[in-house]
Amino acid sequence: MEEMFLSPYAKKSIDTVGRLNAETPCPMRTEFQRDRDRIIHCKSFRRLKNKTQVFFSPEGDHYRTRLTHTLSVSQVARSIARALSLNEDLTEAIALGHDLGHTPFGHSGERILSKLNPNGFSHNIQSGRVVDYLEKDGKGLNLTREVVDGIVNHKMSCTPSTLEGMAVNIADRIAYVNHDIDDAIAGGFISVSDLPKSTVEILGTDSSQRINAMVYSIYAESDGKNKVEMQEEVAKATLELRSFLFERVYNDITFKKEEEKADRMITALYGYFKKNLKLLPEFNYKELENYDVDTVLCDYISSMSDGYVVNLFTELFVPDKWKY
Repeated sequence: MEEMFLSPYAKKSIDTVGRLNAETPCPMRTEFQRDRDRIIHCKSFRRLKNKTQVFFSPEGDHYRTRLTHTLSVSQVARSIARALSLNEDLTEAIALGHDLGHTPFGHSGERILSKLNPNGFSHNIQSGRVVDYLEKDGKGLNLTREVVDGIVNHKMSCTPSTLEGMAVNIADRIAYVNHDIDDAIAGGFISVSDLPKSTVEILGTDSSQRINAMVYSIYAESDGKNKVEMQEEVAKATLELRSFLFERVYNDITFKKEEEKADRMITALYGYFKKNLKLLPEFNYKELENYDVDTVLCDYISSMSDGYVVNLFTELFVPDKWKY
């Protein structure tokens, strides 16, 4: 079916580079389908539901989390892949796994760990470490190299080796630009009238119109070609919206104050366990046989959900109540 229906530029299952450890093929699923299933069923994927997207611990049921962001990226990326006759299974697997290594408290947590770790910290690299090693108590998920490549290279500054990886790379940007605008409007940080007029004229006024315009632009520019790119005018409008979000939302004083709280908690936990390595969970303590302290601490803390950080910080540093 892949040979019959996919683009000549699509990555076909039969052409996979393979896994770190060879496995017997499944009689029912392609290699990329197996990878998608493994990601959905892993612990790191489930933890995404309690990790911040942009808003720290928002009150309300409709704000995005890292999990709903991941599902949005998957849907947009699949729409792109289907329109361009790319491998939808490979695309979905990359999209579902792209943020498995993300920190608690979103990009704030990432910046904090990067500051604490002398070697730096990037969530995309950590996501690759999660699927190759950390999952299943050090065994990893043993995914195909194409899926891991797409996961590690999903950031805007990276270049994946497959068109499917490129579809996820651009879908990530489409998803967060649009749903972060929705959340910022719902939270009262901006209004529709604040959006740059030049972007509204090109992309539309609501997320549905914008996403449709962006995806259609990719189809119009890339169909039948060895690339996944937006038309120039739409690409510029998308980057303008992204810059608008950094200026009006991501760098807003409200978020900076919350980031200061996250900084204090994560820094305290990092320092505490660096002085008390034997109190690390058994798996992380055993990691020290093969990895440096800072790598192990980042493995442990980046895996935490927002609530786990708060609860652990409270347990270690906030005195218990008592009656006199």
